[in-house]
Amino acid sequence: MTELTHSAPEAPDAGTDDVQLSQGELELSDRASLRRVAGLSTELADITEVEYRRLRLEKVVLAGVWVQGTAAQSEESLAELARLAETAGSEVLEGVVQRRSRPDPATYIGSGKVRELADIVAATGADTVVCDGELSPGQLRQLEEKLHVKVIDRTALILDIFAQHARSREGKAQVELAQLQYLIPRLRGWGQSLSRQAGGRAGGANGGVGLRGPGETKLETDRRRINKRLAKLRKDIAAMDTIRETKRGRRVANEVPSVALVGYTNAGKSSLLNAVTGAGVLVEDALFATLDPTTRRAETTDGRAYTMTDTVGFVRHLPHQLVDAFRSTLDEAADADLLLHVVDGAAPAPEDQVSAVREVLAEIGQKRDAPLPPELVVVNKADEASDVALARLRHLLPEAVVVSAHSGQGIDSLVAEIAERLPRPEAEVDVVVPYTRGELVARVHADGEVLAEEHRPEGTRLRARVHADLAAALADYVADGARA
Repeated sequence: MTELTHSAPEAPDAGTDDVQLSQGELELSDRASLRRVAGLSTELADITEVEYRRLRLEKVVLAGVWVQGTAAQSEESLAELARLAETAGSEVLEGVVQRRSRPDPATYIGSGKVRELADIVAATGADTVVCDGELSPGQLRQLEEKLHVKVIDRTALILDIFAQHARSREGKAQVELAQLQYLIPRLRGWGQSLSRQAGGRAGGANGGVGLRGPGETKLETDRRRINKRLAKLRKDIAAMDTIRETKRGRRVANEVPSVALVGYTNAGKSSLLNAVTGAGVLVEDALFATLDPTTRRAETTDGRAYTMTDTVGFVRHLPHQLVDAFRSTLDEAADADLLLHVVDGAAPAPEDQVSAVREVLAEIGQKRDAPLPPELVVVNKADEASDVALARLRHLLPEAVVVSAHSGQGIDSLVAEIAERLPRPEAEVDVVVPYTRGELVARVHADGEVLAEEHRPEGTRLRARVHADLAAALADYVADGARA
């Protein structure tokens, strides 16, 4: 069972003042209340048709193939798979790695390793095997026949975590779309599920009324239903994209700069969003703890407003189905003015995580056929990382800002660096705004960069940098001796 590092907030006692909990704390409490508990189950003494409802913790064995890279990298990949399995609510019992030039096309790990894996499954009492890669339908079928337990791959595991953590209507639709795209080529049938169904006088002498002829298999009807559901999900997500584009269009029309948080899962993006903007979103020491994008307003030290958006985390070998399904969410990053690439400074191999994130970002850029925004690397969890690890990261990423969202270390420097890199208004004005037009002064403070301000008898004199539309609105109030 997953060990939670954040305890669920306690409900206030009767008779005391109400405790104001953030949205993230409420979601974390709700998620913790649904955790499975090891050792508790509703297994029946007699096997009945409802025995499948038993509630128990799945016990899994991991299997990986070391194709390229070093031994340490293959072990880190398997350790990450173990963290994914624990996040999904499983108990990891054992893990094996097979060194091969390429995965076996029939069984992924090879026939000899399959026999060894079967012995491990029998000895540990595991009920699931998780493979560190995407299995073909044939590999999946072969492994289940030889191991006699459920077999899933890395992609299915990640999709399961996404299904557990999706909260919004859009997030649930995106996850369901990705799951169905993954499921279609892996549909299988057992026993009567493969029988054909036909009707009328389609042929056949002994089928009886409604059962003659070749008809259509259960798999074919399932596939048709899934395709219909896929079409509906794509239509619903397209409608949600329109709403998202409308909101994004308002920010663009108001010329509000945007910052997008990207990075490896569990690097601390949500914690950083809370530290900079006080958003109060859910924070949990788990992979893919937050999926739904959250946008919050913030201000630079010189008073310029901007938005900061927390996006879904990346991982090695992120399923293509998820990249396609979460296109609208990832577009938030591609359309931003600045990318904040958050790196886990306490991770065993942070440089590998940086490479994995940049690969996914490059894939997004290729699909959009547009350049990505400038990137600012932020090394998080400086309070947990060793001095040697931080020194190595400073050497590999010389322009990175080192912070700790938990302790607040370096947050002021990060805010200053964000202000320096955000686009500035292009027009400089020197105006005297009458006191009767206070709304213009407020717009200058909200949307522009005030360089100097002076209150005079005839009005407020402002020297500021503003956008073109606001400069046009101020053109009638140019100060004597100045030019807008």
